[in-house]
Amino acid sequence: MREYTYEQLAVGMTETFSVTVTPDMLEQFKEISGDVNPLHRDAAYARKMGYKDKVVYGMLTASFMSAAAGMYLPGKRSLIHKIEAEFPKPVYVGDLLQVEGKITEKDDAFRLIYLKIVIKNDRNEKVLRGKMRVQVLD
Repeated sequence: MREYTYEQLAVGMTETFSVTVTPDMLEQFKEISGDVNPLHRDAAYARKMGYKDKVVYGMLTASFMSAAAGMYLPGKRSLIHKIEAEFPKPVYVGDLLQVEGKITEKDDAFRLIYLKIVIKNDRNEKVLRGKMRVQVLD
């Protein structure tokens, strides 16, 4: 876990990490969220809808944005205020995701950083485009 102070952070700073989506993650997310939509649970249904397999929950993919702020930029001192996310491509179990966060702006008056988040799969396809506003605590 990074422990950047507000003063150590600069526009343009980037942090990345990778994560592989597992069947257990899908099951745990279902238990936490209560979302039993067949698109995420039934491979035959997902194929019937035009996907190659069960689609990973978009919000599970978006949850890696939390790790980007809480573990990397700024890390320990983060308090997320706002998240925006778009999902241009589906994610499937077994996908290796690369999560990249980049500081695009700082607000000195409120000790806020603005992050651009891009998540790509192992086929180099963007599966999430997002923005975050994160306060850096003292």
